[in-house]
Amino acid sequence: MSDTLTHLDQAGAAHMVDVGGKADTRREAVATGRITMTAAAARAIATGAAAKGDVLAVARVAGIMAAKRTSELIPLCHPLPLTRVAIDLAPDADGVTVTATCVTTGKTGVEMEALTAASVALLTIYDMAKAIDRGMTIGDVHLSAKSGGKSGDWRADRD
Repeated sequence: MSDTLTHLDQAGAAHMVDVGGKADTRREAVATGRITMTAAAARAIATGAAAKGDVLAVARVAGIMAAKRTSELIPLCHPLPLTRVAIDLAPDADGVTVTATCVTTGKTGVEMEALTAASVALLTIYDMAKAIDRGMTIGDVHLSAKSGGKSGDWRADRD
């Protein structure tokens, strides 16, 4: 892995990286995050009893939509033709763990799409359940794994 910042030119100015010379390869990234909350809020989400409706279904759709719009949110990201976005939501007694998987065949990776998808799914859960618990905490959003491209496969040590 290189220690140079690829989004800065020789003068230190931000620019979009030219990926035109790179080969198209299958690329996949997985990002994970968690929202913790009171047992009452977790129970309402898991049973579909939240006043705003099915929190998990809406969070899943929000995560998918966010992945597709990442290049509009992160200034130097390339728009990518995503071939798959999957949002896994695992509720438990004190929160929900979100895992976002993004796949493309292209010249650049999908790490930012996976991180954006996980983050927006978590924010959506907060928005839909804040009437039950305003003290929910979103955290530990991180890249869990990536594959494809010149740098090959990578997996977080903590997962």
